[in-house]
Amino acid sequence: MSGLGDELPREVGALFSDTYTEESRYKFCGRELSIIQHFGANLGVAAPVWDAALSLCNYFEEHKLDFKGKKVIELGAGTGIVGILVSLLGGLVTITDLPHALPQIRKNISVNVALDHIPNVCALSWGIDQVHFPQDYDFVLGADIVYLKETYDHLVQTLLHLCGPRTTILLSSKMRKEHGAMDFFQNILPQYFNVEIVKRNAEGDINIYRVTRFQN
Repeated sequence: MSGLGDELPREVGALFSDTYTEESRYKFCGRELSIIQHFGANLGVAAPVWDAALSLCNYFEEHKLDFKGKKVIELGAGTGIVGILVSLLGGLVTITDLPHALPQIRKNISVNVALDHIPNVCALSWGIDQVHFPQDYDFVLGADIVYLKETYDHLVQTLLHLCGPRTTILLSSKMRKEHGAMDFFQNILPQYFNVEIVKRNAEGDINIYRVTRFQN
């Protein structure tokens, strides 16, 4: 859960005043994952496994999505749990975040992924670095990356670059009213993409959206 810049929402930043490490175990799609989370001010919102990421992993399992041999990029990966799962399912994965989050991602990859299928790990600042990445991904993934209004235009620029005519974008998001998440998905993103809700978790207030380019 991080994209452009290190600023945290004020109420979230207070959660990371203590520094400690926690390891959590998950099981999706018949794969067992061990995810290390380095809580503290350095990583901030990139440290935890957010519920939106778990919802996206559950969505993969429920719909038996086929990632084998598919070219996949994850944005704002945080712990890397989503990209790691997709890699274990046979995807050709690039996992991205800001530079300060990459050591945590690499650590989690080393714990969970065999050497013969290691994902690429790259820094990507939205609105800046996307030009160094291909434009033909099969899937672009993001979990809880819509939470800072000042990054929304940069995120759209990045998605437009990464998304070709056959790309599927899957975005899982906690629908935080105070951060304008609904405005992003209902008003901003539809100016550039087809946007549809494919799953709604009412209890957790989490939506998963399927996003595709307009067809000529």
